[in-house]
Amino acid sequence: MATLSASPSPSILSSSTANPKTPYLKTPLLFFPKPLTTALTTALATTTLLLTSPPSSIASDAYNVYYGTAASAANYGGYGGNSDKKASAEYVYDVPDGWKERLVSKVEKGTNGTDSEFYNPKKRQEKEYLTFLAGFRQLAPKDVILNNLALSDVELQDLIAGADSLVSEEKKDENGQLYYVYEIDGIGKHSLIAVTCAKNKLYAHFVNAPAPEWKRDEDTLRHIHESFKTVGSS
Repeated sequence: MATLSASPSPSILSSSTANPKTPYLKTPLLFFPKPLTTALTTALATTTLLLTSPPSSIASDAYNVYYGTAASAANYGGYGGNSDKKASAEYVYDVPDGWKERLVSKVEKGTNGTDSEFYNPKKRQEKEYLTFLAGFRQLAPKDVILNNLALSDVELQDLIAGADSLVSEEKKDENGQLYYVYEIDGIGKHSLIAVTCAKNKLYAHFVNAPAPEWKRDEDTLRHIHESFKTVGSS
């Protein structure tokens, strides 16, 4: 897995180039009562968007690109060879300047598939992270995917169960790759999730923030959410 340091290597981390944001057509925020199963069934609306370009990095000098390799737990932390992380990356996303990397343990990687995570050192609950699962050739229905992600993520379970609103949408990049996008407004917390399949893996990118940080940093948080994409051959 690629790592960041105070002086990041160009092969692992590089500045993003500025591109205009592609507007997303969102379904209206949906409000629903509990329980969770009913909420997910009724709240997940289907809207298909065709993007003129893939979910792209739109960062300025305030962001850096992280290159993730999604290596298996068995190959995690390998020290042999001189692998070019950028060349072997399976996904990328933007990281705001000043955010810190949390090193993921081999056990955690093997149990819930967490591959990388970064957080705001001024508020550790403001963070982005990526999980992946092997053996997925295509995406299941949106409600099934979100339920499966919640099985290994207690925080996500609690967020969904207490959500005031949950919105979902579909989008495709110029190559026809499908992405599911979820936005959850919970009790004191906001979450943006992007999910896609490539290379027989399911990738899920999360951006989470407490309510005060969400109100303050919404533009930044939406930016890093939209910067996630898979790279390389499918």
